[in-house]
Amino acid sequence: MDQLPIDTSLPAVREYIALVRLQVLTPLSLLINIACVATCAFVANPSISKVSKLYPTSITPNIKVLGAYVAAIYLGQIGYCTLLVFTKRPETKRAYVNAIGLFLPLANIFMALWAISWVMRWFLLCTILQGLTLLLLLFSNIALLIYHPPVHSQPLGIAFMHAPLRFFLVLPFSILFELSLFIAIGLTYTPIGPGEPPRSYGSWHALAGFGVLLGTNLASLLVIVTRTDLVWCAAATWVAVSIWTAQPKPAPVYITALTFTVLHPLAFITSLVWRRFCSPSRQNRAIVLPGDEAGHPALYGSTQAGGGTGTINGARAAELERGPREVEDETWG
Repeated sequence: MDQLPIDTSLPAVREYIALVRLQVLTPLSLLINIACVATCAFVANPSISKVSKLYPTSITPNIKVLGAYVAAIYLGQIGYCTLLVFTKRPETKRAYVNAIGLFLPLANIFMALWAISWVMRWFLLCTILQGLTLLLLLFSNIALLIYHPPVHSQPLGIAFMHAPLRFFLVLPFSILFELSLFIAIGLTYTPIGPGEPPRSYGSWHALAGFGVLLGTNLASLLVIVTRTDLVWCAAATWVAVSIWTAQPKPAPVYITALTFTVLHPLAFITSLVWRRFCSPSRQNRAIVLPGDEAGHPALYGSTQAGGGTGTINGARAAELERGPREVEDETWG
C-alpha cells in the first residue's frame, strides 16, 4: 500500500492523528521520566541527594521536601494523561493538540536526561536541559492560558490540565535551573563537616543566593497577585519551604525563603478578597432584569390578536441603544 486509506489533508483527520500521537507519547514520556528519576534517586551511586551534598550551595533545597514536590507533579501528570485518553469534549482535545502538543512529552524527556546528567556530574548539561525544560513549559502554559483559559465550569480541566503544567513549570523556574547553574559556574562551598557551614562566610556566595531567591519569588508573587493563582501559590510556597528547611543556610537566604513562605499565601488571600469584594469590575456590574414582554406589549412592540405575531428582538435592541426612558401615561393605557 502506497497510501493510507484516509485523506490526511483534512484538518479533522490531522487533528485526530495528532491526538492519538499525544495519547501514546505523553504517558510513555512520563514513564521514562519516573523511571530515570527513581533510578537515579534510589539505585545510582552517587544518587541525586548525594551529589547535592557533595556540591552544596547557598540555595540547595531539602531533598525530601523537594522529592515530595516531584511526586506531586507525577500524580498530577497521571491525571493529565487520564484526561487526555478519556476526554470527550472537543475543546479539551483541541487544547491538548494545539496548545500543549509535544511540549510536555519533551519536558519529561529532558527531566529524565537531567537526572542522568546530575548523577554523572555533567552540570553544564544539567543547566542546559533545565533551561530547555523551562522554555518548553513556559510556552505551553502561555499557549494554554491564551487558547484554553481555565473556567470554573470545567473543574477537571483545571485540576488535570492547568494545575500539573503550572506545578511542573515552577520547579525549574524556582530552583532546579538556578541550582544547576550555581554548581556549573562554581558557586559552591566546602563545608567544615557533613551538614556544617563553610569555613568563611564569603565562600557561601550568600549575595548571589539572595539575589536569585528574591528575584524568582518576586516574580512568583506578581503572578499570584495578578492572577489569584492558587496552584502557583502552593508551588512557590513549597519550594520556599524546601530551601529554608535545608540547613545550614546564610541569613539572607534563610530569611528571604522564610518571608516568602508567609507572603505567598497572604498575597493569594488578599488578591482573592480584592477580586471578590473590592474589584471595580464587580462594583460596576449591572443587574439585568428580564423584560416582561407578555405583560406590557406596548413597551416592546409586540402585537396582540388580529395583528399577527411581532418580533421583539429588534425593539429590545433599539430600546437598549436608546437607554432608559420614562414611561408616559398613554403607554400604560
